[in-house]
Amino acid sequence: NIETLDISSLAAEPDEGNQGFIVTAFEVPAGDILRSGVPSKEFLEREHEFDIKMVPFIEERGEEGNNDFKLSEAIVCTRSTDEDYMKKWGREHFEMHFGQYGVKSIWDWKHDSGLRPCGVYLRHCVIAAGKMGKECYSSFLDETFLVDRTTTIREYLEQNTDVMNTLPPHALATRYGG
Repeated sequence: NIETLDISSLAAEPDEGNQGFIVTAFEVPAGDILRSGVPSKEFLEREHEFDIKMVPFIEERGEEGNNDFKLSEAIVCTRSTDEDYMKKWGREHFEMHFGQYGVKSIWDWKHDSGLRPCGVYLRHCVIAAGKMGKECYSSFLDETFLVDRTTTIREYLEQNTDVMNTLPPHALATRYGG
């Protein structure tokens, strides 16, 4: 909803001094995302607003608490800038995907802009994190922040109880249904 600025999605970004957060790593056929170790054109087009990076992560293997860990690497969709988006895709691409809907910026929102998460997408993320267990769920709620960089998802949900009742449109019901 552009009037209320309930349009934000989710991206990872560096937080100096923070040891990290819990993620879910998915194994997908490399051809769907990678070609010769590089993100595929199709993947980059689908996730066009993000800066796609290979990042290290520590994989917990086996049962929780068994101290069996492995260092791995994965693709993550990270925060970018409007300037980088324009360099990569151009103004026409921006207008086609965002501008025609009244969106003036993807990434360059001020901390006090009032930008809020898209309710349907946030609900989808909360449900997915919950399915991964208590540790992942708590990490998502307490280590994911709004654009103001101070309000956690947990705090936002406590103040906006309607979010978890926001059902996806019919076309996304299966994908976002939880």
